[in-house]
Amino acid sequence: MSYKSHPTSEIDEPCQIGDGTVIWHFSHVMKNAIIGRGCNLGQNVLVSSDVILGNNVKVQNNVSIYSGVTCDDDVFLGPSCVFTNVINPRSHVVRRGQYENTNVGKGATIGANATIVCGNDIGKFAFIGAGAVVTKYVPDYALVVGNPSRQVGWMSEYGHKLDFDSNGEATCPESKESYFIFKNKVQKK
Repeated sequence: MSYKSHPTSEIDEPCQIGDGTVIWHFSHVMKNAIIGRGCNLGQNVLVSSDVILGNNVKVQNNVSIYSGVTCDDDVFLGPSCVFTNVINPRSHVVRRGQYENTNVGKGATIGANATIVCGNDIGKFAFIGAGAVVTKYVPDYALVVGNPSRQVGWMSEYGHKLDFDSNGEATCPESKESYFIFKNKVQKK
């Protein structure tokens, strides 16, 4: 098995693309990028040099993933979301080699048109609402919205808002899996 790419996509060598990955129209994978197995890159996606995408990462149309970004397995990147890699860009100042890293944790979702300012990691199974601008670290399972983003709750691994009872316990309505919160950190039981 190997990957599939549309004839209009550009794949620079060397790069690594895992089995079963599909790359759609007008997308560009730059040299030294690493893309895992079973990924799906929508139309007009840019994967810059040295980006690492884990297995089963879903990248919707018009997403730019710049150098310094890593996404763990099962990440969902919504339409037109964007990552930055320099905190203070200027056209006349060359800042290659000064890129700040951003890691998106396993199973996290980033909504449509969200912007992730570089250097701010996203925790596992976090959920970034559409249009949010992330300017600080997002904890595991956190639900954040707005500009600048602010945390408004917690999400299950199936993408449902968790309602914790007085004992600090919650149940996902879809999976029926249990979660608990302690010292403002969420874990699955």
